[in-house]
Amino acid sequence: MDTYREKEENIQRAWYLFDADGKVLGRLATEIASILRGKNKTYFDHSQDLGDYVIVINAEKVKVTGKKYDQKLYRHHTNYPGGLKEVPYKEMIQKKPEIVIEKAVKGMLPSNKLSSKMIKKLKVYRGNHHPHTSQEIKVVG
Repeated sequence: MDTYREKEENIQRAWYLFDADGKVLGRLATEIASILRGKNKTYFDHSQDLGDYVIVINAEKVKVTGKKYDQKLYRHHTNYPGGLKEVPYKEMIQKKPEIVIEKAVKGMLPSNKLSSKMIKKLKVYRGNHHPHTSQEIKVVG
């Protein structure tokens, strides 16, 4: 039996809008990652990029549970000796709340060539407004 593969021109890509106000970061990120991968479609295939576009608004109002607000760190290295940089969550959520959601979602996507295509379909915005008003957007949650 042959495996059915959806052709690129037949894929219908929808737009979903998530409001992060009061939502828990990890639970929100799993829903977003599932839609970006295309797991909500009946013809899901792990080797194809079948996902939809996702818009997230109110990124600065996302919540974390437990002691993560005080203890969670975002680390990156500059590739120079002693170049490890650490930024605490409470500082990152004030300066760049978009990166908090993007990193959480990117960590839930597969580590392969498709993940870079999938993460490009994620649009995160700080406030209530977004520039994608011409799209037919489905509001989630």
